[in-house]
Amino acid sequence: MKRIRLAILVCMILIGGAVLASFFFNLHGRKEIKEPEPIPNETAVDAKMYLEKIRFVEDKQGRKTWELEAKSIEQHEDQDIVDLNDVKVTVYTKEGRSFVISGERATVNQKSKDAKLSGNVTLTTSDGYRLRTESVAYHHEMKQIDTSDPVEMEGEGFRVQGQGMFVDMEARIFKILGRVKCQWQKVGKG
Repeated sequence: MKRIRLAILVCMILIGGAVLASFFFNLHGRKEIKEPEPIPNETAVDAKMYLEKIRFVEDKQGRKTWELEAKSIEQHEDQDIVDLNDVKVTVYTKEGRSFVISGERATVNQKSKDAKLSGNVTLTTSDGYRLRTESVAYHHEMKQIDTSDPVEMEGEGFRVQGQGMFVDMEARIFKILGRVKCQWQKVGKG
């Protein structure tokens, strides 16, 4: 009986020793674990949101009205400003026409919905017109677009160049503001 008690006592000491040793090594091992690496800083110092490869589509009553694609988008802290890179916007009209406008960078004020697009800005229409400039500004409340940069517009049989542009979308007015040069080309046979 003494032997059994001694064997049980030795087993308990060995088990207790193993538990203590395990606890000691785990505790000691935790001290040696490196601190986690800090999260890298955001791409933009003051950005509160950053997304890559985005695509937004607006449908109204089952009809696509516009589509926006961008390589990246940043929303800024304490501002209602959104910056987009490599931007392409397609607008679809009720009449079945479409307009594609693209540029390298865009800035949108979320409150006013005003926007600026810059860097190789191109507007292409589904009926064959193309407009190129370096930058444009969109004034949402007035539904107007303008630029002071050189503008070039092409369509079937013509090419117009000039300095600056003004568009009133409500009044359907398009103006090239200065230094206008127009080239007419023959269309078809003749």
